[in-house]
Amino acid sequence: MAAPSEARERRPFGRRLLTDPARLFQHNAWDNVEWSEEQEASARSKVEENSSQLLPQHKQEEYEVNAKKYWDDFYKTHENGFFKDRHWLFTEFPELAPNRNSSQNRDSVHGFSNTEESNNEGLGNCGNGYCSLESRTESQLNLIKSLPGGHTEELAAQKDSEPSQSDGDYPGSAASYRILEVGCGAGNTVFPILQTNNNPGLFIYCCDFSTTAVDLVQNNAEYDTSRCFAFVHDLCNDQSPFPMPEESLDIVILIFVLSAILPEKMQCIVTRLSRLLKPGGMILLRDYGRYDLAQLRFKKGQCLSDNFYVRGDGTRVYFFTQDELDHLFTTAGLKKIQNLVDRRLQVNRGKQMTMYRVWIQCKYCKPTTLQP
Repeated sequence: MAAPSEARERRPFGRRLLTDPARLFQHNAWDNVEWSEEQEASARSKVEENSSQLLPQHKQEEYEVNAKKYWDDFYKTHENGFFKDRHWLFTEFPELAPNRNSSQNRDSVHGFSNTEESNNEGLGNCGNGYCSLESRTESQLNLIKSLPGGHTEELAAQKDSEPSQSDGDYPGSAASYRILEVGCGAGNTVFPILQTNNNPGLFIYCCDFSTTAVDLVQNNAEYDTSRCFAFVHDLCNDQSPFPMPEESLDIVILIFVLSAILPEKMQCIVTRLSRLLKPGGMILLRDYGRYDLAQLRFKKGQCLSDNFYVRGDGTRVYFFTQDELDHLFTTAGLKKIQNLVDRRLQVNRGKQMTMYRVWIQCKYCKPTTLQP
């Protein structure tokens, strides 16, 4: 288990070890906060404690069998109100809007800072094992330059309405730049891309395990079938078809989605997604890192296996190390462009509350030539 101080690659900001409370509450967020030995030991101890009692096997199987129901229930309850639109995408992943210049990225960042300020009381929302902050407090991130490089009834209904791939006629077949978001939820990534990327050759596919989530996307006023195709897809079912052929995608997006999958199924999923990439195409990932606040807040009896937990609503979450993600992607034949830990301290000044967040961000590229 890699401890926070052992991470090989961090976000390239100056390290900060914060010990002055008065100075601490002057800001909403601090980037790349260095953990003290005491914090690190405390985090490790909390994980050991909350994982000391695993759920019985029959309960674990129940959460796997009913995974779709739990996510449907989640989106029926929250609709599109839980996660906020992720405009930080274009700072972290400029590949999603290649024509967007750096000043626009800075403007987006500053805009989020103002939003944070006005919504400061909302910080600290970590109820039921969720921490929605990953989509709201990305305001002070610097641009990182990357190197170039189903369910039977639902699938049957989709197949009836989809053109066949055999003759090259499929949704988005005429596009020159194709993006797939896996685990699209209510569209908090898809719609910012559609609003920001004005490339006439752009086409976005988006899928989710939850029928309710896909319905929310399709019923959104911003949903444009000439530029977007939303569909239900079960990643864990390798017989569940994609609407596009292999080697047709420029980008695959995995934002806080791989962590929701049974760990032993992750490799097969990443390998299958890699086959959809064109040579030179890229997978972009952002997900929970080991010892994130959300992991430390779990109670004993919510752990399914090492670093894999079930929330109170039945949805599940895994907390990664950089090495684990690197192994998943390189085993799938992809080349590392970026694999970094984003560790930050977020502050609710109104409640005098501090929150240590740990996320991992990756970019892995499909080689343009076969590796020896």
